[in-house]
Amino acid sequence: MAATGPAARPRRIVLATHNPHKVEEFGAIVAATRPDLEVVGYDGPEPVEDGVTFAENALIKARAAAAHTGLPALADDSGICVDVLGGAPGVFSAYWAGHAKDAAANLQLLLDQLSDVRDPHRTASFVSTIALVLPEGEEHVVEGRWPGRLAAAASGGGGFGYDPIFVPDGQPADSERTVGEWDAAEKNAASHRARAFRALAPLLAAI
Repeated sequence: MAATGPAARPRRIVLATHNPHKVEEFGAIVAATRPDLEVVGYDGPEPVEDGVTFAENALIKARAAAAHTGLPALADDSGICVDVLGGAPGVFSAYWAGHAKDAAANLQLLLDQLSDVRDPHRTASFVSTIALVLPEGEEHVVEGRWPGRLAAAASGGGGFGYDPIFVPDGQPADSERTVGEWDAAEKNAASHRARAFRALAPLLAAI
């Protein structure tokens, strides 16, 4: 019988973030499609995100990570887009109330700006754009969009960012909840990021 060698080491793909929680979240989603791919965090310098669209910023981050590590790279750029505000905060979602990136202040400012706006004009979408950049230069961009509307007040202690005021479409009218009232499994199955990953899966299969 021929001797067998050690098991092949999983191929690695770098996620352009220094946030270990995001690495864990992305790793779980990628593993469901490509268990032979290991998602690792990015340890290089952060590029200047000076794009004016989610796609531009995602590509800036993914290109920097691929160039620094020599690995295929993923990057996510996301935010909330309010129709009556012309799509704002959009790419400025994390900085809506200033460069301190204060999530509570961002949420409160958005509620204040919409205080005189009533349904059906409070429609909004969470948007996630994911860029995949290969070391050879090949690039792909996918988008996930989660439509809904904004509640008049925050509700629920789950999630983060604008989750406590976002009411996704498709819920029973008598039990509509903000994402702040959803559990993590519900959110991860339906969110804008999950939708973007479903579009990304065929591209990962080609690596």
